[in-house]
Amino acid sequence: MKTEAGTRDGAGAPVHEQVYRALREMVLFGALAPGEAVTIQGIVERLDAGMTPVREALRRLTAEGALESLGNRRIAVPVLDRAAVEDLTEARLAIEPRLAARAAQRVTPAAVADLRAIDARLDAGITRGDVEAYLRENHAFHAALNAQASAPVLTSLTESLWLRFGPSLRVVCGQVGTRALRDMHKEVLAALEAGDPAAAAEAVAGDVRQGMEMIADAL
Repeated sequence: MKTEAGTRDGAGAPVHEQVYRALREMVLFGALAPGEAVTIQGIVERLDAGMTPVREALRRLTAEGALESLGNRRIAVPVLDRAAVEDLTEARLAIEPRLAARAAQRVTPAAVADLRAIDARLDAGITRGDVEAYLRENHAFHAALNAQASAPVLTSLTESLWLRFGPSLRVVCGQVGTRALRDMHKEVLAALEAGDPAAAAEAVAGDVRQGMEMIADAL
């Protein structure tokens, strides 16, 4: 991957975009722990990428609130306090239930089947204590659900919120283990199959509250 911005590798996407996505996943799924200071050169080495696309990715993620600059060419994932968790919870509750309600009005049987498959993989990850699988499949479930809403602006806002609490969710998983994790995905799926927007919104709101309360309790 070690090429500069504006070029492409075998995957077809511009390298700067691939570097951004790779670094974004590191943040989203907790490969960079909250408060862990890393250098720009360290990120270059971890991603085997050029300095220019790494700088661009860091700039984008800092603008999105997923990273913060510490000076001396170091960056870190912000450490959430209780006020930040409450703020994120309020923002998620303002957007994600609305996306779920819209999804319930538009979702296809095939999309519901895909969501069930994702949830099954999530449950399997919980059973075997696989934190990485849980985090990825949990995000995949919500991303796939939100995609059914056909609301790109709201979905983009939601993704930026996930970048802010995702690293802390990884910390919680490490503390409590996957078997202590709860969700309301089955209720979401039932609401989608019934075509019930209100029930879908209620289930997602409950899911959001459960997850954010776990993060708040771990502070």
